[in-house]
Amino acid sequence: MTLTLSEQIWQQFGAALDMLENAIIACPDDQWDSNSRFWYLAYHTTFWTDYYLSDTPMEKDYRPPSPFTLSEFGDGVLPERVYTKQEVIHLLHHGRERLYHHLKGSETRDLLEKRFTSEYRSFSIFELLLYNMRHVQHHAAQLNLLLRQHGITPPDWVARMKRKLDSPGEGEMDS
Repeated sequence: MTLTLSEQIWQQFGAALDMLENAIIACPDDQWDSNSRFWYLAYHTTFWTDYYLSDTPMEKDYRPPSPFTLSEFGDGVLPERVYTKQEVIHLLHHGRERLYHHLKGSETRDLLEKRFTSEYRSFSIFELLLYNMRHVQHHAAQLNLLLRQHGITPPDWVARMKRKLDSPGEGEMDS
């Protein structure tokens, strides 16, 4: 069986998101809000994942789900508070559902011809998905390094997303 380009992206981007989620879950509570700012790296990654998968490329139009703010668009400004592990995982799931809806029914031509154009970037959807996936992988690796530095064995490698692109999810997005 030959997989479509959308299905292949879903499996690999989904695997990157699974690895990020596994690292977040593996973080002990006493390390979440420590000097390493594990929470912030996890939040930063999930925020940008969600934004780049949104249908609103202009920063002024994007609204992250509650309780998140637009602090990531500021220059080095941290959020007003530390987000909990559950809140960050919820944002990650929100992004995963955006990815699902982005890819479900998308043809290769759509991915190559449609564009995401913001104040700072102009990518084809295909290039944006690769860019976004590389960002997730980069920070998932950082989080796994932080786990190792604290004597915690990081989660195993995820080769592919288990959920198929044509199967229903754990729950559809609320918004």
